[in-house]
Amino acid sequence: MKTSVIESKQIEQHLLGLGPAEDKLVFEANLLLSPALQEKVQWQQKTYQLVHLYGRQQLKAELEAVHQKLFQAPEHRSFRQRILQLFSHL
Repeated sequence: MKTSVIESKQIEQHLLGLGPAEDKLVFEANLLLSPALQEKVQWQQKTYQLVHLYGRQQLKAELEAVHQKLFQAPEHRSFRQRILQLFSHL
């Protein structure tokens, strides 16, 4: 189940909804006729989902680190107090 660079690009365009309408139709026809291509598309889609999930987890960890730094470090005490004042009036 080796995937060529061209095939990977076609799968990517399919998953992202890119490319000319004619190419989309040809790819979709090939997809219907080829179980191997269907499997490659499923694996590439799963890979995209995992990369997206990993990116979200990384971002969440970075935001938590910033939050900890701003709300725990003594040098940011005045910032913390101003933020808490803003939300205390709501």
